[in-house]
Amino acid sequence: MKVLSSFPVHPVLIVDDETETLRSFSMALRMQGISHIVGYTDSREVPQVLSQQAFAVMLLDLTMPFVPGEEILSWVSEQYPELPVIVVTATGDVDTAVRCMKKGAFDYMVKPVEKTRLVSGVRRAIEIKELRDQAKLLKEHMLSGRLRAPEVFAGIITQNKAMYSIFHYMESIASSRQPILVTGETGVGKELMVQAIHTLSGLKGPLVSVNVAGVDDNIFSDTLFGHAKGAFTGAVEKRQGLVEKAAGGTLHLDEIGELSHESQVKLLRLLQEGEYFPLGSDTARMADTRVVASTNCDLAKVQVSGRFRKDLYYRLSVHHIHLPPLRQRRDDIPLLLNHFVDLSARSLAKEPPAYAEEVMTLLTQYDFPGNIRELQAMAHDAVSSNRTGTLKYNNFKGRIGQATSLQSPLDLLPSLGAWWPSGTRDRLPTIAEATSHLIREALARCNNNQSEAARLLGISRQRLARNVKK
Repeated sequence: MKVLSSFPVHPVLIVDDETETLRSFSMALRMQGISHIVGYTDSREVPQVLSQQAFAVMLLDLTMPFVPGEEILSWVSEQYPELPVIVVTATGDVDTAVRCMKKGAFDYMVKPVEKTRLVSGVRRAIEIKELRDQAKLLKEHMLSGRLRAPEVFAGIITQNKAMYSIFHYMESIASSRQPILVTGETGVGKELMVQAIHTLSGLKGPLVSVNVAGVDDNIFSDTLFGHAKGAFTGAVEKRQGLVEKAAGGTLHLDEIGELSHESQVKLLRLLQEGEYFPLGSDTARMADTRVVASTNCDLAKVQVSGRFRKDLYYRLSVHHIHLPPLRQRRDDIPLLLNHFVDLSARSLAKEPPAYAEEVMTLLTQYDFPGNIRELQAMAHDAVSSNRTGTLKYNNFKGRIGQATSLQSPLDLLPSLGAWWPSGTRDRLPTIAEATSHLIREALARCNNNQSEAARLLGISRQRLARNVKK
């Protein structure tokens, strides 16, 4: 049995003295997936109700006995300014509408209200309330500098400030049901981030992942939405789609940038309307899942080229998490190397080997096009082939090869302007001056490791030592 989650997290509050109106509004909202609803017919109860519980949005009638709606609106705007109030009343004169908007009403609707108008207005209010709450929470996180749930990120090895900023942002959007887009190069750890997002959300349902790269539209529809019995040849029984399997949880769509145009249209409907049609069925079903999409391509550029729908891109990127490549977080390389060396040693039933200083110098100069995944493979290979108990330069050099990302001696040259002796601009530096500057620069970049500096300069260690002595 699937665990259905209540949406939104905080309930929708309906205040109307007509019981039939409460029933009608509640039914219209529930049919569109807005299931967390609380209704009251006595306006005098509003102050106590608001003091005891947080709400996502309030639907308020104006013409009520005891306490008039306009009076409640003024009080709510003063005491709970963050709560969006939608006035829904039979009073349709312009003066009343203007007066309510000036008092802080989020929207004004005249009865009888079309169901689509009611639902879209409530959804918009919920989205804006969520964004305001997230901005407030993010500000509090940044000011405090502390994570609320550091244990969720325990599997992500980092000490990088940019990564911790991402963690704070993830905590601030955890309760939102809006889509999340996770981007980053191959091997940066997008899967770990998706798992962390799901854990932080507190959703009771499962995390269901599917790779949509290269999937044609029929397979995409069948996989996500399922099919009815007899929908096509071979459909001998009903099939449950992944949207239904992820009910109350998270649906992760990997490689979203490779999704076909036909499938993009169907995904957009799912995100906008919160509903879908199983193949062979004319009855819409409501989705009860949060969508997280991930890709290693730049969707902003792809949508400009026309290969990805702009409206879908903006829908998916309501919340956007971009993970930096390893070359932009080199301070994490020592931590990651230690972690992967220990991990590999345990898997091979070995003692974790130490590593020479030259190894770290080599790795911190490498750009790692395969990012963390490449470093993990490199560490495992080095531990597997090592017989001395100490990882050395040669254990890694073979895998790096002659990668262009390694700095050549020419890369160490600063601008010529910095080489001219002070006060002159009419000559090049002498060979002695250039040699001295180049050696100092190489040693500085290699943390005074003469073996590594000699390799970068293309000379023997002995020759370097003689020049240093001079």
